[in-house]
Amino acid sequence: MPGQSLGFVGIGRMGGPMVGRLLDAGHVLTVFDTSEQAVQPLLARGATRAGSAAEVASAAEIVLASLPTPDVVQQVALGEGGVAQGTKAKILIDLSTTGPGVASRVAKGLAEHGIQAVDSPVSGGVKGARDGTLAVMVACPKPLLETVEPIVQIFGKVFYVGDKPGLGQVGNNILSAAAMVASAEALAMGVKAGVDPKVMLAAINAGSGRNSATQDKFPHAVLPGTFDFGFATGLLYKDVRLCVDEAEALGVPMVLGAVVRQMLAVTQAKYGAASDFTSIAKVIEEWAGVEIRG
Repeated sequence: MPGQSLGFVGIGRMGGPMVGRLLDAGHVLTVFDTSEQAVQPLLARGATRAGSAAEVASAAEIVLASLPTPDVVQQVALGEGGVAQGTKAKILIDLSTTGPGVASRVAKGLAEHGIQAVDSPVSGGVKGARDGTLAVMVACPKPLLETVEPIVQIFGKVFYVGDKPGLGQVGNNILSAAAMVASAEALAMGVKAGVDPKVMLAAINAGSGRNSATQDKFPHAVLPGTFDFGFATGLLYKDVRLCVDEAEALGVPMVLGAVVRQMLAVTQAKYGAASDFTSIAKVIEEWAGVEIRG
């Protein structure tokens, strides 16, 4: 309900807008991030700064986290100065994508401290975080859903996927990445054949080939040449790698997934982990000897 006291750890490109939405909804926030620059705008809006994740977990019964890698999530949850060392927290809602292995270890470690873990990765990028249109995949015991759903639905549409940690973390991002790779190849071929990329995109989006890349990413970040859609190559590479690893552990063939993982590895090696993941198109452009521009 509005006015609830919440904690939030990880004020990055996704975390910042999500905290903003919680503040807009009337919640009281205690926040922590290692970047002072990231925290300052939220302090100006009334949030309270904490000096560690443990301090956040000593100020609020429900703590949310949005963090970049599985190692960081595990450290923030269970390490020195982490959520498990807080004195008040009863629930940790992890909005990160960590993979089922880390999600399970974090849930088990927190349970030893009387804290329930909610695995709740999100999809939809920075714009979705800002607009409240994220897809929020929630995995937790069903009775706990009634407590956390009013909070996470502030971020977008909630999908309850079951009670096993990690269930929310399969599938979505690898499909997004695959669409980006396949669309870049198709557009590069069309441009090299002499087709105007705007016309080709319009045709694709009017037919059965339309996808998230052709509808959003190419018009807003590739055709203008800005490559700034709002999600880092390194983070998507991590998400896809976790998905492929989990598929292999389950005995599920993921042939295309392995190719997509390698395309992201190439993009990261060439443009850096901090580059926008739409830079995949730049790799294809270089290989094809064309530019996909409006």
